[in-house]
Amino acid sequence: MKKTFTSKIFSQKTLRLLYFVLFVLLLSLFPAPNIYFQSVQKANGIFLPENITLPSPPPYPLNEKKIAAPNISAEGIYILDLPSGVVLYEKNGEMRFLPASTTKIATALVSLDHYKLEDVLTVKTVANSGRTMGLLPNEQITFESLLYGTLVHSANDAAFTLAENYPGGVTNFVSMMNKKVTDLHLSDTHFTNPIGFDDPQNYTTPVDLAKMAKVAIANKIFAKIISTKSITVSDVSFSYFHPLTNVNELLGRVSGVAGVKTGFTDSAGEILVSEVKKNNRSVLFVVLKSHDRFGETIKLIDWVFGNFSWKNISEITPIAPSQ
Repeated sequence: MKKTFTSKIFSQKTLRLLYFVLFVLLLSLFPAPNIYFQSVQKANGIFLPENITLPSPPPYPLNEKKIAAPNISAEGIYILDLPSGVVLYEKNGEMRFLPASTTKIATALVSLDHYKLEDVLTVKTVANSGRTMGLLPNEQITFESLLYGTLVHSANDAAFTLAENYPGGVTNFVSMMNKKVTDLHLSDTHFTNPIGFDDPQNYTTPVDLAKMAKVAIANKIFAKIISTKSITVSDVSFSYFHPLTNVNELLGRVSGVAGVKTGFTDSAGEILVSEVKKNNRSVLFVVLKSHDRFGETIKLIDWVFGNFSWKNISEITPIAPSQ
């Protein structure tokens, strides 16, 4: 009797095992509809078509002569090789400075985001302090002409007119200037006005100013205007004419200089942001709080193009690790 009961249990276990094996076999035969045998896609990676050739990395600048940068009065300096992104020289790169009229780079960027060149703006409040282009109350003038006034002549009345005609007025325009620099991840830059009037809360750094200028010169309209030595613009009725002269004395005087923007107040000192295109190279020079922005920028230009060599990656000899 005992043996019969044991045999029955064994038979039940055997039967259950057979059912389970049969169930697994059935699942393996029909894997798609069930959750136990879902097919997994193979990761093949990314393949480029055979006829595509990736561009070579830009040449890398090297100071092979090991000659140090000239000793100059500027308290903030940042020199950037634009194609490679290599910093050629930096002095107090992350220190905050008053930007003076280099503020107008941000003014131009916000304006370019909103206005069209042919848009007609009305001069509401004439900003007569500092450098102006001579705008008159109620004068109607295109955005393009005001942009020339802002960037070429560094005219305060032009910059203020751009801000005052913006939706929400000057207050909202300045808010958009700060949003712009936030979007560009310029964490050490802040503005309180569109002109560059001195204010403890109107500040930037050499690094941030270089990054902002790099974005600006990538805009073809901005790049064209800042390279203009002089121009005369008028209101839409051709009743008032405004001769404009670029404040950047290096433009047309030093080979390769293509703009960008000047700045000066007694507190900020002399400021100059310059793009130099020379020997198929493009280098950005930022000089802040200088006693001689033009002369010192020339020294820096001569130092860079007289000592640096641009090498392809394959031409650079790796430096052996120290033992």
